[in-house]
Amino acid sequence: MNYEAITLDITDGIAVLTLNRPDVMNALNTQMRAEITDAVRAAGQNARVLVMTGAGASFCSGQDLGDASSVANLDLERVLRDEYVPMLRAIFDCPVPTICAVNGPAAGAGANLALAADVVIASESAFFLQAFTRIGLIPDAGGTYWLPRQMGAAKAMGAALFADKISAQQASDWGMIWEAVEDDAFDAHWKARAAHLAKGPTEAYRHVKTAIRGSFDNTLDEQLLLEARLQGKCGQTRDFKEGVLAFMEKRPAQYEGR
Repeated sequence: MNYEAITLDITDGIAVLTLNRPDVMNALNTQMRAEITDAVRAAGQNARVLVMTGAGASFCSGQDLGDASSVANLDLERVLRDEYVPMLRAIFDCPVPTICAVNGPAAGAGANLALAADVVIASESAFFLQAFTRIGLIPDAGGTYWLPRQMGAAKAMGAALFADKISAQQASDWGMIWEAVEDDAFDAHWKARAAHLAKGPTEAYRHVKTAIRGSFDNTLDEQLLLEARLQGKCGQTRDFKEGVLAFMEKRPAQYEGR
């Protein structure tokens, strides 16, 4: 696919997907959603970590409400089912770690696109906004799934009902995201985080994702058995053998991602 609404660069095992409609604050239209879906799948096959970020001063302002001739012609159920679900599943199912580097405002579906990533790193000047009730809607694009799991039901309910801006630092303090970083250090920081994951034990990272996600539906006994099964798989990888050897030899491990 030739990309017009995004860019995708894969270098040294790091795939950087940039939302690239800065003139409309990287609002999500049909074309962008299709391109994100395709690019995420390509990154999962060809990189060892995926980073999503935004061009310009914003990360993503959410659904492009100008993407239909009128509000009356906007079939939200169809758009969510046919366009958002494949995009969000591609991110959730990505076999490599995913980072969202939130460089500016993330509103509506843009906020929840960010929260679909495994790790969210935001610049201190960024904010998150569940803007939906401001126009008579409910949080979508996975918002009602991610928010209560990441910051608890009480904070999720308030964020959804009041539609208040949540600063990057608040989001970090509440457990909504991994960390907020000073603006001047933001680019260097997320790049260093991505490089760390790109050089790490990729198969172990994949199983970490499976184990943590599985814990929400499992009993303790089920989770312990899942851990045992996944640990058994990790123990068969070249990276485990390299990790142990490096530890014994007191040197940095050179992981191959297999």
